[in-house]
Amino acid sequence: MSGYRLHDAAALLAALVAPFLVALALVPFRTDLSATNAALILVVAVVAVAAAGTRIAGVVAALSAAVWFDFFLTEPYRRFAITDREDAETAVLLLVVGLIVSQLAVRARRLRRTVSSDEAHMTALQGTARLAEDGRSPQAVVEYVRGELVGLLELRGCRFEYGTLMGNLPRLEHDGGVWHDRPGRVTEYADWPDGETELRVVGGGHYYGRFVLDPHPGPLPPEQDRIVAVALAAQAGSALDTAGLSHQA
Repeated sequence: MSGYRLHDAAALLAALVAPFLVALALVPFRTDLSATNAALILVVAVVAVAAAGTRIAGVVAALSAAVWFDFFLTEPYRRFAITDREDAETAVLLLVVGLIVSQLAVRARRLRRTVSSDEAHMTALQGTARLAEDGRSPQAVVEYVRGELVGLLELRGCRFEYGTLMGNLPRLEHDGGVWHDRPGRVTEYADWPDGETELRVVGGGHYYGRFVLDPHPGPLPPEQDRIVAVALAAQAGSALDTAGLSHQA
């Protein structure tokens, strides 16, 4: 999660600095460059920031572009004032277009992430199914799923425990929620609970064991990732059940 915070901070810094640097670079050409063309160049800078950053970064970049367009590229220069009506209209349009285009860029980037995530989920599920179809040992399927869970849920570690439950750990449930059922108290988590979390493995109605997840502190992964993790555990349970291994009632 620290990596995400660092990325967001860098995107916000770029949103503040990039339009300033672009406007400053256009200063030597401002007498020959129309206000419209200068605004279009600044829009490109806004799109570049929004495509690599966050929604907030896109908004900040659009505001920054409008401010530095006024300061550097419209008369009177180096003052936050515009005397020409057409320049004022161009500045307003720059802000509006920058805001719209930045939001479109952020949405497109999120769509690409969703498509990429869906492809990764499908690959993980297909990989488990292929192992079972190829007649690999259930232990091989369990190990494959264990490795997929580490990457999917961004865990520090994960192990599989066969047989009887030991301890009362918070549990990743079939709906993707993380719950801790204790006598007289049931807790649902928005962040990973302290310590380890279990993901039970059931096949053919029989309990075979559990994956013990060791997560990094912080918010839970996206719900879709958690549901895929449950599906992977179910595939491991099916492989164990098909092999006829001993189970807990």
